Parts: sequence; C-alpha cells; structure tokens
Amino acid sequence: MQTLASHRKPRSLSGVRTASPAVGITTAALASVTLLSAQSASATPVEPKPSIEEVQKKVDDLYRQAGSETQKYNRAKETTQKQKRAVDRVLDEVAKRADKLNEARRTLGSFAAAQYREGAVTPTAALLFADSPQAFFEQKQVTDRLTERQRGVLTDYQTQQAAAAKKRAQASKDLESLTASQAALRTSKQNVQQKLGAARALLSRLTKEEKARLAALERKKEEEARRKAEARAKLEARAKEEAERKREEQQAKTPSTGTGTGTGSGTGSGQSGTGAGTGTGAGTGTSGGTGTSDGSYATKAAKVLSFARAQIGKPYVWGATGPSSYDCSGLTQAAWKEAGVELPRTTGEQVKAGTRVATEDLLPGDLVFFYDDISHVGIYIGDGMMIHAPKPGANVREESIYYMPIYGSIRPA
Repeated sequence: MQTLASHRKPRSLSGVRTASPAVGITTAALASVTLLSAQSASATPVEPKPSIEEVQKKVDDLYRQAGSETQKYNRAKETTQKQKRAVDRVLDEVAKRADKLNEARRTLGSFAAAQYREGAVTPTAALLFADSPQAFFEQKQVTDRLTERQRGVLTDYQTQQAAAAKKRAQASKDLESLTASQAALRTSKQNVQQKLGAARALLSRLTKEEKARLAALERKKEEEARRKAEARAKLEARAKEEAERKREEQQAKTPSTGTGTGTGSGTGSGQSGTGAGTGTGAGTGTSGGTGTSDGSYATKAAKVLSFARAQIGKPYVWGATGPSSYDCSGLTQAAWKEAGVELPRTTGEQVKAGTRVATEDLLPGDLVFFYDDISHVGIYIGDGMMIHAPKPGANVREESIYYMPIYGSIRPA
C-alpha cells in the first residue's frame, strides 16, 4: 500500500524565539515601575527634624497653653462648686416646700372627708331638724367659722403649690447650668492633659545629646533673665539711697527753736555787795520724711513673702491650691490669704483685684502677670525677683521676673 505523505508542517523554533521579546518587555516594564516607585518615594517631602531651638520654643508654648487651660479649668471648677452649692440649697428648699404642700393637702383632705361623712344638708332642713332655733343659729356660726378656716387652708395650699413649682423650675435651671459647667470642667481637664502630653512626647524623642543642648539653652535663658534682675536690683538700690539722701537733707534744713527759763541768785559780803542774774534758753526741733511704701501694705506683704518662702520646693501641680502643691494662681491666692486678703482663684480675675502698678514701681508683695493671655503669675520679692510655681515638673522657686514676657502687675491691698 502506498504510503500517504504527511501534510503537518514541521515544528519550528520560531515560537520559542518570539517569546524572548515579550519577556524582555515585561522585565523592562517592571524595572520602570520600580524606578518610578523609587522616584515617587524620594519625591515625597520628608518633614525635617526640628532644631533644639524650635523644640524649646514648642515646649515652652505647650506649657504656656497648658497654663492657660489650667486657668480655664480652675474657673470651671470654681463655677461648678458654686453652682453645686446653689443647687443643693434649692433642692433643700424644694423638699421643705414639698413638706408644707403635703401638710396643706392632708388638711384639705380631712375637711373633704368630714364633709362627705356629714353629707350636704340645706339650711331649711337643718332648721327643721334642729332642737331649737337657738341651737340652729349656734351651729350655723360654727359652720361659718369652719368654712372660713377651710378657705384659709385652701389659699395656703395654693400658695405652697405655686412656691413649690417655682422652686422646682429653679432647681431644674440650676441643674442644667451645673451640667454645662461640669462639661466645661471635663473639657478643660482634657485640654490640659493633651498639652502636657504633647510636651512630654516632644521631649521624650530627644537624644541624650539633644537634651543636654536643650538644658544649656534653658541655662542661657535663665542667665539672661538673672542679669536683667541684677540690673533692676541696682536701680532699686540707687533709688533707695537717693530717697534716704533727700530725707537727710530735708531733716538738716528743718529749723529748730525753743523756749525755757532758768533763775539763779547769790549773796556776798564785803565791798562787792550783792548780785543776781537770770537767763533763758531752750530748743525744739522737728523732722519728717516719706518712704516708698505704706506701713500697712508692708506689714501685709511681709506675711505674704514669709508664707511664699515657706512653700519653696513644693511641686507645681495644675489645679492645686496647697498645702502640699500649687499651681501659679493657687500659690498667690494662698499667700495673700495669709495676710487676710481674699483673692479670686484665677489669674484672669486676680489681675483685676488690685491697683495696677508699673514694673519700675513694683514693691515686695505685688503680683506680676505674664503672657498676653495672662496665664501665669508670681509674687514680687524685690531686686527683680519673684516666687512662683513655674510649670509641671518644676517646684516653687525664686526666679527673675524677666524670665517670661511681663503682661502687667497689681498691688492687691
């Protein structure tokens, strides 16, 4: 049998060779994607690490903001406490009014029950059934008096009811205000904690070397403030010397005058005869002077400074008023309370609680306030220095008033 020729084409290797360009294209595409990804990644802006100076400024600002939020917290806390006391008083009044209302209600109930038991009898029927006309008229007078009393009880009941409703409405309103104040208190507390947490987180990311540099910057800032305080101390010393010199000059110029009498007599024998003589002489003098401080204020200020110095070394705790820890306004409030002067709780209110004083006219005991938002306060002790509760992590201490930007000063008493 004749063999049939095969029509199948021989296998070619061209198919294998045509796959190579596809592989090459795919590899190139992957390489391009990788390159583009790398370029994209490198193109993404990377936030530069802040300098130590920027960290110091940021931390100081966070502490200042925390101080401001602390004053808001103190104000909300004080308001909440006052409103809670007011609510308690109103609720006590509501309870008393409720007792009086219940008493009036019971009296009315007894009258209604008596009337129900006796039933309604017409005057004509009562006269017919009475033992005598006289007995009827006597009973009618008693009934009229009873009716008069019932009307009085009813009027009293209506009065007590209206008063109780008024007190309940007041209590409801006060409770709403209290709830709002408590919400503000919680918000302020959270804000303080957030600011302090941000400051701690920022400091925790610093290396040992960076922390050392930050400490050096703090020392430099303190040194600059100390130099300013020393210059202020020299000015105060010169002013004191000048005042003393003027006082002495005034005293020297004061004229002196005087009066006095004296007598004497004597006798002798011989040719000299007798002799007698009289003479007068005396003197008075006056002196006066003025100082830079009132004696009463100086006495109070001495008590304030004595108390403040005794608190040095105690920790700053936001919202604290002593005796183991303080925030800035808590310390000033406690110190002046020792001198018999009641200051408000917050810096924003304390700055209004006295006579405004220029920085160059400061006296020991005056209060110095800082920053535009009046978020810090210290007690001036003289020579450009103050005692204050600085910030979280620090203790009550003496420091230059020039360490922070001064807002203004007051003399509380």
